[in-house]
Amino acid sequence: MGKKKSKKKKGGVKTSGGAKTVCQNRKARHQYEILDDLICGISLFGSEVKSIRNGKISISEAYVRLKNNELWLVGCDIAEYPQATVMNHEPRRERKLLLKKRELQKFAMSADQAGLTLIPLSVFFSARGFVKVKIAIGKGRKLHDKREKLKKQSARRDIRSAMMH
Repeated sequence: MGKKKSKKKKGGVKTSGGAKTVCQNRKARHQYEILDDLICGISLFGSEVKSIRNGKISISEAYVRLKNNELWLVGCDIAEYPQATVMNHEPRRERKLLLKKRELQKFAMSADQAGLTLIPLSVFFSARGFVKVKIAIGKGRKLHDKREKLKKQSARRDIRSAMMH
């Protein structure tokens, strides 16, 4: 039998194994060394969910902050949904992330260490249709670390191409 191919759905959403990735923070893996990641839910209004289904979300400037023993997504931009009229949402409001207390304590304790940052990596729809956010603990990379990583990647790429030929 052949492999299942990913299909493009409405709003540029890709399907793979039940989860539909809507948005990714590609710069995060370049700017931070990812130490640990976690998938959590997010508290949203109906118009926000509709807008996310259309792919109108950006997490490139977003980060996660710990306030009163709760995680909050700050700086995430979800465009207004045009059909919502009066019942629309504020595009750049802070949104609460939903996770279990055990996960929160473990994740927040490690994030409190010096030099570590909580960053969102991707936003996707679960198999059941809920919006989920993949967040990670990252350690900021210096400029020389970024250059070193790029050199290693290009060396690996050259080795692979040499092996193919």
